[in-house]
Formats: sequence, C-alpha cells, structure tokens
Amino acid sequence: MIDRYHHGDLPNALRCAAADLITEKGLGGFSLREVARRAGVSHAAPAHHFGDSRGLLTSLAVEALEKLADVTTAASAGIEDPEARLIAIGRAYVDLGLRFPAHCQVAFRGDVVDCDDPTYQAAGERAYRVLEDAVCAVAASENPALDTANAADLLWSAMQGLLVLHPNMSKRRLVHGVPVLDLDTAVTTFTRLIIDGLRAG
Repeated sequence: MIDRYHHGDLPNALRCAAADLITEKGLGGFSLREVARRAGVSHAAPAHHFGDSRGLLTSLAVEALEKLADVTTAASAGIEDPEARLIAIGRAYVDLGLRFPAHCQVAFRGDVVDCDDPTYQAAGERAYRVLEDAVCAVAASENPALDTANAADLLWSAMQGLLVLHPNMSKRRLVHGVPVLDLDTAVTTFTRLIIDGLRAG
C-alpha cells in the first residue's frame, strides 16, 4: 500500500485511499481506520490531517469540484457555438463521474461533507461558472429573457441525473423495447432537448 499511495504527500495519499475504498464498498463501508490501513499509516493519521471523516470527505469533494472545473473548462475552450459548448461540458461532466465514481458520490452529499467549508464553496462556484457562462451564451444568442439561473440548474441536474440513473434507464428501455442510448448519446440528446426548450422560452 505504501508504494501505491506515494507517501511524499500524505493528505493526497489518504484521499486516494478513501476514493478507492468508496469505489469498492460505497459510503456505507467508509471508515477512517480502513483508509489508514490501506494507506499503510497509523490509524491516527487521517484525523491528524483532516480532523474526522467529514473533513476527509470534504477534502475529497473539493478535489472533485476542482477536477470538474478543470475538465469542463478544457472541454469547452474555444467552442463558440453555445449548443456545442454545453454538449462538450455535459460530456466532460459525465466522463469525469465515470472515471472518478467515488468523487462523484461525495461531491454533493451535504450529509457527509461540510458544504459551508470556504474551500468547498470556492471550488463549487468555479465549476458552476463554467456551466453558467455557457448558458448565458445561449441567452445572448437565442433568448435574452432566459432565466439563466434556473436553466443552468436544469442542465446540471440532467447531467448529474444521467450519472445516477442511466443504468436504470437502459434496463427500462430494454424491457419496453425502446432503443437504448449509450451515455455519450444521452448527454447530447438531453442537452439538445433542453436547449430547444430554452430557445422556445
């Protein structure tokens, strides 16, 4: 475990161990003691760096939001068309959730993370502004009266919902003989449907 988690940076090593544990066992199987065991450190080490489990999970959530801001910014860079930009943001959002499932599980869980933590709030605002700016571009080109705050929240909800519900959606479609959409196609289809509604508004 020690070689795997690179103890030159113990806080990051503990976050990596926590993410692996959540990916394997879910939040129900999370404990600081098990994180310490996997990281190859004393059971007191996580508490020393993060205070308690909420502190460690908040740090993991901050990392998730920072990753989200980075990938959505990179994905949308240089795309002038508002629809194409929102589709790129949606794809980056969903891809990140698939690559880092533990981060996705904790990012918005107010019952296990400290949503009032200033670092958490700053990271969240940075990530949200990428989406909000793209929605404002739709308003500027298509519908100046658009309620951009609600529109951004709607798109955010759709992408987060896809991450959680896509397996269930696919099973239901199979049962009812409806063509199954792969996740990438679903992101594109849902985003275009939402944008059509924003334009119509």
